[in-house]
Amino acid sequence: MKIDHLAADKHALEQRTKVLPSTYRLFYERPVIVDHAKGAWLWERDGSRLLDAYNNVPVVGHSNSEVAAQVGAALQRINTHTRYVEPSIAKYAEKLLDDFPPSMDRVIFTSSGSEANDLALQVARVLTGRRGVVVTSNAYHGTTAALAALSPSLSTHWKDEQSIFVDVPSGLAGTAEFGPALAERVAAAITELESRGVGFAALLFDSVLSSDGIFTDPVGFLQPVRDVVSRAGGLYIADEVQSGFCRTGTAMWGFERHGIVPDLAVLGKPMGNGLPIAALVGGHTLLDTYGDSFRYFNTFGGNTACVAAASAVLQIIHRDRLGERSERIGTRIRRALNDEVARLKLPFRVRGSGMLIGVDTSPIADFPGPPSVGALAHHLMNDLREHGVLVGTTGVENNVLKIRPPLVLNDRQASLLIEQISGAFGRLCTNGDDTNVH
Repeated sequence: MKIDHLAADKHALEQRTKVLPSTYRLFYERPVIVDHAKGAWLWERDGSRLLDAYNNVPVVGHSNSEVAAQVGAALQRINTHTRYVEPSIAKYAEKLLDDFPPSMDRVIFTSSGSEANDLALQVARVLTGRRGVVVTSNAYHGTTAALAALSPSLSTHWKDEQSIFVDVPSGLAGTAEFGPALAERVAAAITELESRGVGFAALLFDSVLSSDGIFTDPVGFLQPVRDVVSRAGGLYIADEVQSGFCRTGTAMWGFERHGIVPDLAVLGKPMGNGLPIAALVGGHTLLDTYGDSFRYFNTFGGNTACVAAASAVLQIIHRDRLGERSERIGTRIRRALNDEVARLKLPFRVRGSGMLIGVDTSPIADFPGPPSVGALAHHLMNDLREHGVLVGTTGVENNVLKIRPPLVLNDRQASLLIEQISGAFGRLCTNGDDTNVH
C-alpha cells in the first residue's frame, strides 16, 4: 500500500498543535518529522536522510547499540533510587571523577541540567550567605523558577534584583583583550550586586558562551574571570552542559581547555546520550558542608538504568578517543569554512573549538527578508535543511549558525557537511534575486 506521506505529515503536525501549547517550538520552516535515527543520521518518514549536525545530546550517536544494551540489561535487573546501595552508581562516580581535577571529588546526580544548576545555586547561596548571581546577557541555564531568572535567552520577564546580566564583548572575540574585557564587566556586576545589598554568591557561566554566540578563544580567556570571582569570595559555577564530554576537542571539559578549576561544575544532556541523567560535581568541603545541613534527594537522579547509559557513554568516549576525533574533524571543518568564506569574500566570522562551530553572519545587514540581524542565519539554516543537513542558530539575535554534531561524525560525513555548507554560502552569492552580499 502506498503511503501518502504529505497527508501523514500534515496529520502529525495538526495533532501536535491540537494537544501541545504554544510554548513548544519547532525548528525549520519545513518541520522535520522523524522516523528513526542512527549515528549522525536522521531519517524522515518519507525515507529522506538528513545529516544531523546540530544535536549534541546523542554525543555517541543516535540509537547507540552499546548504550541501549547496557540500559536494557539494567532495566531487566533493577532500576531504583540512590537510598539503596547499588554498586554501579559509586563505580560510575569514581570513573567520572577521574576526569576531573583532584579537588573536585564529589558528585551529586540529578535528572536534568536544570536541576543540577538549581542545586549549584542552592549550594552557593547557602555557603556564601549571599544571593547575587552573574550570568551572560543571552545565557540559558535551565527551566526551574530560579534558573528562568538566569536564562535571559528564554525571557527577561523573571529577572530580579538578585541577578545581573553581562554583555559578552563580542567585538574582541579571539583577541588577547577578550578575557580582560569580560572580567571587567563581571567585576562591575559584582560591585553592583554589593551595592544592592544582596551580595555576590556565584558566577554561572556556560564555558563556551554558546547562547551568546559561541566564544571559545583565545584559550585561557576565562582565567581573568575566574580571578575576579575568587577575589570577590563567590563561587565559580561552570555550566558544562554544552561544552562537556569532549565537545571542544581533547579537553574533557570546557573549563579544562582554559586551564581553570571551578568550584562547581554542572553536567547535563550528553551525559546519558539522551536519557535523563545530569550531575553537580565539586569538592567534598563544599558539598559535604552543604549536605550536613540540607538534605537533597532526587528519586530518579542516579537511577540504575540512567547510570548504565552514562557508564556506556563514558566508556565509548575514552575507548574510541572521541576527544581526538572532535579536535581533528572540528579543526578540519572550521578551516574549510574559513577557506570558503575567504574565497567568496563573505564577511562571516567562523568561531569554535572541536565539534562546536559558529558562523557569525551579523556583518551582513542588508540581506533581504525580515528586518533582523538573524534573518541571514535563519535563511542558511533552512536552506541547509532542504539540502539534507541539520544545523541551528544561536546568538543574541540568532545571528550565528550553530554546528554541533554528535561526536561520532566521521570524515565522509564531515566532507558532506563542508560541501553542503559551502553550497549554501555559494547560493547566497548567486541566488535568483541578485542579492549582493559582498
